[in-house]
Amino acid sequence: MMNRKYTGVVFDFNGTLFWDTPLHNKAWNIFLKEHNLYLSDDDFFRVIHGKTNKDILKELFGEDISDAKVVAYTGEKEALYRQLCLKTEIRLAPGVESFLDCLRDKNVPFTIATASGKENLNFYFEHLPLKKWFDLDKVVYDDGTMRGKPHPDLYEKAMKLIGIQPEEVTVFEDANMGLLAAKNAGAGNIIVVNSNDDDYSDWAAYQIITNYNQVDCALFQ
Repeated sequence: MMNRKYTGVVFDFNGTLFWDTPLHNKAWNIFLKEHNLYLSDDDFFRVIHGKTNKDILKELFGEDISDAKVVAYTGEKEALYRQLCLKTEIRLAPGVESFLDCLRDKNVPFTIATASGKENLNFYFEHLPLKKWFDLDKVVYDDGTMRGKPHPDLYEKAMKLIGIQPEEVTVFEDANMGLLAAKNAGAGNIIVVNSNDDDYSDWAAYQIITNYNQVDCALFQ
């Protein structure tokens, strides 16, 4: 797999380009406590990681939760999360800036496909140097019209946006649901970003990285 070249790249964002999983986890734990909800560690991983807020809230409050409640609870949780972000030194993943420079210099098309909503996306572009490499208007995010991961919708839209066939695309992902989404979208190559020391035993056939300097830029053309 690693001997062939790929002509496009799609990145997940949270836990992949921005290693913020502990901040999201902390925000969800605060939210759960405030709403008198409890999840075991296994249930937390299953319910929370790699999913859209709408899917998470349906698991927490039931399928019949109203759209108004989804909007209100999403705003509440994400406000907690952004407050936590502002209390820490937020930065892009280790080694990724040099890697993005390499892709840009080689004219490799790339974009982001994230389960984050627009308000968080705007926050990231304000507080991280994303404008150096990404066009906000060309980032795929959870706009409420697509199914969440592990459905392939976000990745399929991103692949069409950069104009590259799925088999020619490398996807970078950290969450199991997102990795399944990339696979379901037909990605020709998947690179697993181990940003939170999770269990990736099911993905041992793929390259697993803890720093983007472990990715050979010669893989892309």
